[in-house]
Amino acid sequence: MLKCKTVWKKLAPLARASSTVCRQNVRRTGLNNGRTPALAPAAHMSTGAAGGGGGGGDNKLYVLLVGAALLGGGVYAYQTVRGDKQRYQDRLTEISSRPNKAAAGQPSAYIQSEAPAVEATETEEVHEQVSEPQAAPAAEESSPPAPAAEESSPPAPAAEESSPPAPAAEESSPPAPAAEESSPPAPEAEESSPPAPAAEEPAPSETTELPPAVDSVPSPAKFPSHAPYLLIGGGTASFAAARSIRARDPGARVLIVTEEPDLPYMRPPLSKELWFSDDPRVTDTLRFKQWNGKERSIYFQPPSFYISPEELDSAKNGGVAVLTGKKVVHMDVRGNKVQLNDDTEISYDKCLIATGGVPRNLQVIERAGDEVMERTSLFRKIEDFKALDKVSRNVQSITIIGGGFLGSELACALGRRSTESGLEVIQMFPERGNMGKVLPEYLSNWTTEKVKREGVKVVAEALVKAVTYKDDKVEIQLKDGRVVKTDHIVAAVGLEPSVDLAKSAGLEVDSDFGGYRVNAELQARSNIWVAGDAACFYDIRLGRRRVEHHDHAVVSGRLAGENMTGANKPYWHQSMFWSDLGPDVGYEAIGIVDSSLPTVGVFAKATAKDTPKAATEKSGTGIRSESETEAVAISPVASSTPAPTVEHQKDDYGKGVIFYLRDKVVVGIILWNVFNRMPIARKIIKDGEEHADLNEVAKLFNIHED
Repeated sequence: MLKCKTVWKKLAPLARASSTVCRQNVRRTGLNNGRTPALAPAAHMSTGAAGGGGGGGDNKLYVLLVGAALLGGGVYAYQTVRGDKQRYQDRLTEISSRPNKAAAGQPSAYIQSEAPAVEATETEEVHEQVSEPQAAPAAEESSPPAPAAEESSPPAPAAEESSPPAPAAEESSPPAPAAEESSPPAPEAEESSPPAPAAEEPAPSETTELPPAVDSVPSPAKFPSHAPYLLIGGGTASFAAARSIRARDPGARVLIVTEEPDLPYMRPPLSKELWFSDDPRVTDTLRFKQWNGKERSIYFQPPSFYISPEELDSAKNGGVAVLTGKKVVHMDVRGNKVQLNDDTEISYDKCLIATGGVPRNLQVIERAGDEVMERTSLFRKIEDFKALDKVSRNVQSITIIGGGFLGSELACALGRRSTESGLEVIQMFPERGNMGKVLPEYLSNWTTEKVKREGVKVVAEALVKAVTYKDDKVEIQLKDGRVVKTDHIVAAVGLEPSVDLAKSAGLEVDSDFGGYRVNAELQARSNIWVAGDAACFYDIRLGRRRVEHHDHAVVSGRLAGENMTGANKPYWHQSMFWSDLGPDVGYEAIGIVDSSLPTVGVFAKATAKDTPKAATEKSGTGIRSESETEAVAISPVASSTPAPTVEHQKDDYGKGVIFYLRDKVVVGIILWNVFNRMPIARKIIKDGEEHADLNEVAKLFNIHED
């Protein structure tokens, strides 16, 4: 090109002079003829007369020089292109001799270089060969342009930006294999590396000479970045909602995010039937026998019921995926997305918060130090059951603090084990008897005696003052001066609703009952619902409430799922709960059951059929709730058998009905060893009427039959 420029500088004055003479001749010819000719003859482009000799020679010299210059430029361009092609082939040969250094575990991506893109045919061939998802980015000048989603990849180093682009004549050249494209751009460091065998697995790529941005390439996502239905929490309420969503929207894609490592499971057997299993591997199988002898798993569905999170986006018919071991730590309500504890984000269309709660502990225990905390258990999850089962087989004494449902159930379960292993089981609580906050005093006292018969040492009216660790024992000092020594403590003192997301999401938490305040449709915001233990809802009969029981989790989760698909149904259900003190004594309850309220109890003599075991044999399930039996109360018919006189002092509480009153209206009912009558109790509370004689109302439950 330099030669061409030199020749042109010499010819430029001659060319300008020839052009000037040519224009003058054209003007003269126009004046002589009276018009401008359409095309000037070639012979007039000279300084002499038309057809003259001397001027024609100059024109011929000009044409020859220009032609020679053009020919020389063409030859030079051809040689340059040919040389570039040869260098390109040499480059490919040199690259093919390098070892395969593709980065294993990284997505296939290109590093954008500043060289012009090759033609489409070559790009397609390269893409066909880069078929392995583990291929590392290419940094060579021959790389095709990166896809649109990968435009943020860093450019190749400056040393390679100056390489000439591959010309169109090279489109037929074979592209580099996929293993070669993943080689880093620094040839000096790689040329000395010995070639790797063909069968060798790709080694991690060397990134010391790559731009720093390459080190931050994210690993492949193992879950979708968007979920049409996002359910936070993996408990009963979430599973019920997922099942309801799929029932109304068969193609729905549902993602459950749970902090636990397990698939959704039912919690009641953790403190009931699992402890009575004869299988030594029960902590591994998590299968149990119901009181009726039928065996079932603690999990709602086997793993085959779910699809993997990776398949959620591509599943043709949708499905339910569970992302385990992940916790949602932040909610962006305006942006419709959440942030997990690993800083990843998932967007959603509709979201359910079903985070449940965390078990409380006594502050006096939390302040006692690490040695006491290491010997204290809380009870809520599968891991807690496994841990307590192991502890009960390796210590001599366990003390349960708490006299409610959970504390009494665990006391009876461990008490049964104490008769076989000699384990000392102690239960202490501030009330005068077991479940003193729920049952009337006479029935609480009877229950306490029942627990004692199960082999439990009961310490009533116990207020814990201090807990210390001394002489390889945990000492519990009570305010009245009593001291209880034990090896291990189980704190069963209630549940604290999980409302950690309230602050970031801007959701309201009820100051009296705790939990997220929701409307009648269980909505906290326009596209956010709450169900289960974490929901504080308005009961049209009993006012605002928060319920921590299995049936409420099932029904509220199911209704929330329906409303997430557009049902717009209000939550008018009166949920029930139940508790078993072994296979012989159990009860079901509904409404507000508070021992501080006036109560009226009507009892009758129990038979062999009036036990939890007999009830499960009849219903075929150990989960005694309306969500499982789906019984419907229409118009209860009272029994014609006259009601016998109730005498509480005889302590004969075989079976019966306890009514809880507020302003002379029944607001709560306990069915004591009376089963499968819950729809009748629900209707009584729903009616909200005053009853002059509750003995007549008790006849509706047919407790005097048999």
